[in-house]
Amino acid sequence: MWIPITIAAATFQILRTSRQHRLRELLSPIGAGYVRYLYGAPLALLLAGTWFGALDHPEPEVPARFWPIIATAGVAQIAATIALLRSFQARGFAVGTVYSKTEVIQVAIVGALVLGEPLRPLGWVAIVACMVGVAWLASNGDLGAILRRAGDPAARLGVIAGGLFGVAAVGIRGASGTLGDAPAFDRALLTLTAMLAIQTVVNGLYLLAVDRPELARTFASWRAALPIGVLSLGGSTGWAVAVTLENAAKVRTLGQVELLLAFAISHRTLGELHTRHELLASALVLVGVAGVVAFG
Repeated sequence: MWIPITIAAATFQILRTSRQHRLRELLSPIGAGYVRYLYGAPLALLLAGTWFGALDHPEPEVPARFWPIIATAGVAQIAATIALLRSFQARGFAVGTVYSKTEVIQVAIVGALVLGEPLRPLGWVAIVACMVGVAWLASNGDLGAILRRAGDPAARLGVIAGGLFGVAAVGIRGASGTLGDAPAFDRALLTLTAMLAIQTVVNGLYLLAVDRPELARTFASWRAALPIGVLSLGGSTGWAVAVTLENAAKVRTLGQVELLLAFAISHRTLGELHTRHELLASALVLVGVAGVVAFG
């Protein structure tokens, strides 16, 4: 089940990202990122209240160690987003994107060290193949030039962002794993709701301290932002359920099909033609993803 759920989560993420991009006309990058928490958290609370309250599903018992794990995951995800945005601001959109894609390897390393869930040898080979394919796509075919800029601030921030995204993914799986033997969806929903609530408070306090007008604009833009909250909840629920069911490294690697879906959508709906290197890189991503799923 984790495979279709991951693909669905990646699809929700594409749709959310496209709407967030349009929201940049009204908000700053940080404000546009904050709305996913601000409008996603109330929806998650409503869903959790309905699931555990009105529908009377037993709520998983929450141990004390759950809270520091999920808080770390939530703050890591916020910090990762800020690091990635700053890498773009360093005039290195392609560089930052490529190096942030080291996330797939960093997730595998963190998962192996923290959760004791190492990949098998062929899984490591496949995950490297997937990362190279994704980086090739993101660099617009100029991977060599991107690699020569490994010392750039954009590259360093990209690697930091990838690592923090990896901490967040492993943290979600780790927090969910503390909730005992409750059904996977119940554990994922409770984990996600807690994380979104923490992120809303933490990111909101940050904006309150550094940019109060921007915080006010996130509320004023509720009509444009609410669909982002809905899509964010769909995607985040999918990711949370997937990493509850399966190794976070395998989930995040399969999630890289997001780029392939974006290319397919652009070709289908916009009639965009893709270059030979894009097709080859896409094939490499598919090989890597298939390898991780089959041999990871």
